[in-house]
Amino acid sequence: MAKKLDTAAASAEPATSSAAPKAKSSAKSAAPAAPSAPEAPAAAKAAPAKKSAAKKVAPEPAPVLAAVVKGETKDGIKYTKDFDAKFLTAQRKLLLEARESLTGQAVRLEDEANSLIDDEMGDVQFDDESGEGDTMVVERERDLFLSARARQDIEEIDTALARLRDGSYGYSVISFKPIPRERLEAIPWATELTEEKVGGIGRR
Repeated sequence: MAKKLDTAAASAEPATSSAAPKAKSSAKSAAPAAPSAPEAPAAAKAAPAKKSAAKKVAPEPAPVLAAVVKGETKDGIKYTKDFDAKFLTAQRKLLLEARESLTGQAVRLEDEANSLIDDEMGDVQFDDESGEGDTMVVERERDLFLSARARQDIEEIDTALARLRDGSYGYSVISFKPIPRERLEAIPWATELTEEKVGGIGRR
């Protein structure tokens, strides 16, 4: 009887020991499930999107021409509440007179520059001591510069004449505010307020 008990006890021990590894293996297989927690940073990454969206500022509306055409003269000049027909008619006369004067000036300067070129390329001989050749070059370049300036003013006058016909004459091309009459009388083709004026040839 004692031998049977010892045999039963001996057979029971392996069963217990074999069950233990199974428990350990199941514990090991269950352990790797814990690292799934680091998914939290994904929500943190999404947060900056809200900050960038908050920084967006609606663009300022562009200035709008406030001129309202009240009528049109027989010469095709459209007048507004800020500039009446009498004033604009006088401005048109100033523009046409200035255009005629500048056109004559540009032609004269171009002719003088061309004549200087002809003299330089002709039979006239210049010695190094007199420097007469250098003087003619300077004069020619000056004439060409002044002629180009006059031509540019003529283009701006033509633009001003067109603005008289579409009702936008006298208003700043930058802010669309009325330009003071005193400034327009001094420079009939002015397109900016004094405080808006930018440096550069032909800017008015």
